[in-house]
Amino acid sequence: MALSTSPDPVHDYWNHNTHYHDVVLSAVPRGCRAALDVGCGDGLLVRRLAPRAEHVTGIDASAEMIARARELNAGVDNVEFVEADFLEHDVPREHFDFVCSVAAIHHMDFTAGLTKMRDALRPGGSLAVISLASNGGVADLLYGAAGLPAHYFHRWRNRRRVGNPGAPIVDPSMTWAQVRDEALRLLPGARFRRHALWRYSIVWRKPR
Repeated sequence: MALSTSPDPVHDYWNHNTHYHDVVLSAVPRGCRAALDVGCGDGLLVRRLAPRAEHVTGIDASAEMIARARELNAGVDNVEFVEADFLEHDVPREHFDFVCSVAAIHHMDFTAGLTKMRDALRPGGSLAVISLASNGGVADLLYGAAGLPAHYFHRWRNRRRVGNPGAPIVDPSMTWAQVRDEALRLLPGARFRRHALWRYSIVWRKPR
């Protein structure tokens, strides 16, 4: 079955990235005033965050994706979209109660990106990152192969909703272990988890 490159603006679509949106949404703190989605693509996650925050900003370097996000979210009053390179953009420090990023941080320098996301959080704010990494050896290959049954099951279960927004694709350069070690160095106490569908999550709350 071919992936759709034109998601229905009414119905949410499924893929390996959106499968883990619930991990992100569960990390949103109560009373969230300002949220930021880094690498927002077509704005699906921003739309899902909108009921949980007073204001949500999506940022993406792709003009095509930002145009699509604005089109699909035209009726959502508390969201805005910024076309910019996150690392180059003037992001205010300690401004956001929640910062997230899905399948985007491997498009940039990992240390610089995670540091800037961390610094954008207010004390007590939460950070959630979902992305992918490369295999560093046989153990990683075997772990990845173990995810095939889950892939086929969820793809079959969501066969009528499979979609892809057509965002730019970049292969990850860091291994799973490198991502874990650097994330824990930058974010002491963070929870790093490797998931079945070839993604990892990092969830962290900034100390007050």
